[in-house]
Amino acid sequence: MSGSMGDMKWQQKAACRGPQAAAFFPPPLGEPRQDKTRREAQAKAICQTCSVRRDCLDYALSIGERHGVWGGLSVIERRNLQTAEAS
Repeated sequence: MSGSMGDMKWQQKAACRGPQAAAFFPPPLGEPRQDKTRREAQAKAICQTCSVRRDCLDYALSIGERHGVWGGLSVIERRNLQTAEAS
């Protein structure tokens, strides 16, 4: 996987760097479903413009990341992808 733990240079090119990074993770005290849907849509729109999207997704899958939007996929979408790949 190109986004593995060994080579993290891809993070320097990530479109999510900076103040917009807040859109990628839920607030500490949770959020209403419609706020979550809106926040994740915003994060995914940023991912669509990202040149290292696949590296990011590969990294999240390799470490079993259980929070946030990574590589354009939510936690549930990444879990579903891994389940589909395993079968």
